[in-house]
Amino acid sequence: MEAELAAAYDRCRELHRRHGRTYYLATRLLPAWKRRHVHALYGFTRYADEIVDRTDALPPAERAARLDDWAGRFLAGLHGEPVDDPLLPAVLHTIAVFDLDRDDFASFLKSMAMDLSVTSYPSYAHLLDYMEGSAAAIGTMMLPVLESSDPAAAREPARQLGFAFQLTNFIRDVGEDLARGRTYLPDEDLDRFGVSRDDLAEASRRGRATPAIRALIAYEVRRAQAHYAAAAPGITLLAPASQACMRTAYALYGGILDEVAAQDYDVFARRAVVPRRRRLAVAARALLTPTGTPVVVPGPPLPRAVPAEPTLPRTAAS
Repeated sequence: MEAELAAAYDRCRELHRRHGRTYYLATRLLPAWKRRHVHALYGFTRYADEIVDRTDALPPAERAARLDDWAGRFLAGLHGEPVDDPLLPAVLHTIAVFDLDRDDFASFLKSMAMDLSVTSYPSYAHLLDYMEGSAAAIGTMMLPVLESSDPAAAREPARQLGFAFQLTNFIRDVGEDLARGRTYLPDEDLDRFGVSRDDLAEASRRGRATPAIRALIAYEVRRAQAHYAAAAPGITLLAPASQACMRTAYALYGGILDEVAAQDYDVFARRAVVPRRRRLAVAARALLTPTGTPVVVPGPPLPRAVPAEPTLPRTAAS
């Protein structure tokens, strides 16, 4: 049993190391006993994402069946049934150790299922409904592992950080998502800037964004910054041993927006990546930052033509 559990944690750690370089680097700043639990939660979310996105050669019905089967094994494990799976024992152990809210996991799996049938979102409010499970729930399921001096006060910033991280990924990965048949930039925003899905596809094919697309991306960057600003107070509410980790993750994900801005908001020219030297410097600086120091909110300069900063819909801050 112990050997099986250790192997499951190793499997989760390897998934995290291979697919989540930014957050994996940040988790190395955590105490070892916390680290493996973060790997387990990342492994859970990544494996579900793999079923949805890395099996896209299969018909949607078969991918849905695979997700349902895996979710069924997970739910059976939550009810104490034996689980035959390479990583779920670690996830179930972490849930038990911290008494994590099962609703967060159900919400996450619901959003993963949406990716099999939903290809676009009419408005940002609709996208937020999706991100409640795919992003905010991850923030709240991580919070007990990271620990907080005031969990109730830290909950909303944790949700906001989930939104910020995922929107950053959506901004960076427009081309990759298009290749999977999905658009996460809201239709109402595309309409506002006179951009169609065909325009995005053509820009992806040519490797160059039009001025209208760059203005659209700049607008979404500003929206992501609003989520980062709402998340910032939560970092200092975390346990001292967790603050360096989350300062690093916060700065590095925000740094992706800096890279997007540096390439004039052309997310098709190249994939925005924070250079390795900068990642290491950010981690070192976080280690040296005194506990309780307020977090600097990321804010790359925006073109003058970009409309006023978007406000966060009520559903994002409720």
